Amino acid sequence: MAGPSLPAEGGCRCGKLRFRVTAPPILTAACHCTGCQRMSGGAFSTTAMFPADGFEVIQGAPVLGGLKGPELHHQHCPDCLSWVFTTFGPERPIVNVRAVMLDDPSWFVPFVESWTSEKFAWAETGAVHGFEEFPLPEQRPALMAEFAERAKG
Repeated sequence: MAGPSLPAEGGCRCGKLRFRVTAPPILTAACHCTGCQRMSGGAFSTTAMFPADGFEVIQGAPVLGGLKGPELHHQHCPDCLSWVFTTFGPERPIVNVRAVMLDDPSWFVPFVESWTSEKFAWAETGAVHGFEEFPLPEQRPALMAEFAERAKG
């Protein structure tokens, strides 16, 4: 399970919002919840989770869209309105990048799939782990450790 060549860049559909990642992903996932289905226009959304200190916006300024709350910020391009990444506030210093927004997402394979209780019967990701909702917070360290171990090859 390889990660991207670093540094890696990506951006929205129109190219006005660009970002760079300089740290390897700490987890990859597909989310089947109806919210992600509606925001992505597909059967699921793709996520490559990066540490916040390994992520930077290098062009443009994102705007909030989708669900908004004190701990959930879906970041979109202000021009084409593509959903590019999600942040969670200072207590969760991670950035969930929509994997398809990377310039080269060919390495991406979901390790975890969430909200399988809402997935389409035909939507298969091949993820190693599946959860009817989100993994519980106490399950996440073991998932990240297993992901890191598999990434070593």
